[in-house]
Amino acid sequence: MSAENIILSVAAMRESDARTIAEGIPGRELMLRAGKAVFERIDWKAPAAILCGSGNNAGDGYVLAKLLHDAGTACEVIMLSDRCSEDGAYYLSLCQEAGVKVTPWTPGRTLEGFGTVVDCLFGTGFRGTAEGAAAEAIRRINESGAYVVSVDINSGLNGDSGLAETCVRSDLTVSVGSFQPGHFLNMAKDVMKEKVNCDIGIRPVDEHISLVTEADIAPFFRPRANNAHKGTYGYTALIGGSRKYSGAVRLAAMANSAMRTGAGVVKLAVPDLLWPAVAPAVLESTVFPLMDDGDGIAFDEGQFAELTGNVRTAAFGMGVGTGEGAAQALRWLLEHFGGTLIVDADGLTLLSRLDRERIHGAACRLILTPHVKEFSRLTGMETGEILHAPIASAEAYAKETGAVILLKGPSTVVTDGVRTRVVDAGCAGMATAGSGDVLSGILSAAAAFIPDRPDAAAAAAWINGKAGEKAQERYGSVAMTAGDTANCVRDIVSALEKAN
Repeated sequence: MSAENIILSVAAMRESDARTIAEGIPGRELMLRAGKAVFERIDWKAPAAILCGSGNNAGDGYVLAKLLHDAGTACEVIMLSDRCSEDGAYYLSLCQEAGVKVTPWTPGRTLEGFGTVVDCLFGTGFRGTAEGAAAEAIRRINESGAYVVSVDINSGLNGDSGLAETCVRSDLTVSVGSFQPGHFLNMAKDVMKEKVNCDIGIRPVDEHISLVTEADIAPFFRPRANNAHKGTYGYTALIGGSRKYSGAVRLAAMANSAMRTGAGVVKLAVPDLLWPAVAPAVLESTVFPLMDDGDGIAFDEGQFAELTGNVRTAAFGMGVGTGEGAAQALRWLLEHFGGTLIVDADGLTLLSRLDRERIHGAACRLILTPHVKEFSRLTGMETGEILHAPIASAEAYAKETGAVILLKGPSTVVTDGVRTRVVDAGCAGMATAGSGDVLSGILSAAAAFIPDRPDAAAAAAWINGKAGEKAQERYGSVAMTAGDTANCVRDIVSALEKAN
């Protein structure tokens, strides 16, 4: 696995750094490598201001200042603390000997007039809330109008959770060694316009969390053989819909069938009362009408046995409601369906009412796709607790239940409790009704021909996110709808096929 794809917790990053030093690369050398790597990634606009705190992150800033000085670029080091790490003090002394301008931070100071402002205040180890001079400096950085670069991570942002009360808003964040979860979770996308990682030779102590890239997904979408048929790529069933929510399952079908994510055959299973509304939109899919009670599904075991008898995957819950018929259907699927079952939306609400032993002992291979509130209902955890540790929370529940968890958010966490993937694809415009239904449609197709559940979930989340990004490019974050995302799925899948 490429170092650029590994994501390390703050503690694991600290341990990796320490082990690398113990194995023979001095900390001073790593600091020099970090400064050089960051220096090369920035399109410098003079003059530059480098704001430094007291730790090794500040040391990276001193290296940058010396490199800028040697390159003839005007720069100023602004120190918020007169304390330094041993290695940082060494590079500060080189700056002072070379005549780099070094000044202390003074209250009320602005950063107007600088072309580039570099944030080397805290780094990844920061916990709590920025206060006092640090809070003022962060505010001045954000008001500067300069090109803002954060080294390691935006000061004030928690490296594990991506949460902050106050933090730097950067044009570019340059991670050193490995990304941390905070580069992707919660607020990260709102405070980082762009982020890159620099490999400086730190050997990671833990590789179980990785960032999903196009290179990971493309091999699943190679051009298909001529000597194949629709059954080669799997039958799938989409089970959902009720009188109140007829659109959800149709969105899933758009992503799954009309947009050709890849399943061979799609069965659209809806209450009979929805058949007239659904049928005009169904071309490649087949409709499987289910008995209804005038509002939603009325469970009939024979119907469900027939529906699922030849399918590899089924997605359950999109607009299905929470009535007794839907609840009975979910219980039957857990006990009798032998394929991969994706549970979303109303299905997750119904699942949260069941004993976890029924989930752990399910006959099917489960993939659950909750957002934070749905995950709160499933686990009994407070939403704030989940937001502060989304990866650990998802991993713990996956280990306990045996389900693969796809935890939706600004970036998506996919885990089976052993391997964890972070999918950074997606955009603000996807915060709209129906986005999860589109994802369920994509996932039901992907899981039909990608046998590994975490692989299938990661692929679906990536395709869904990239389709959403393309829709936002066309229509903007305010005007786009989930239907626009579904209509862009074919573009993303086509590009993946061509990438092989």
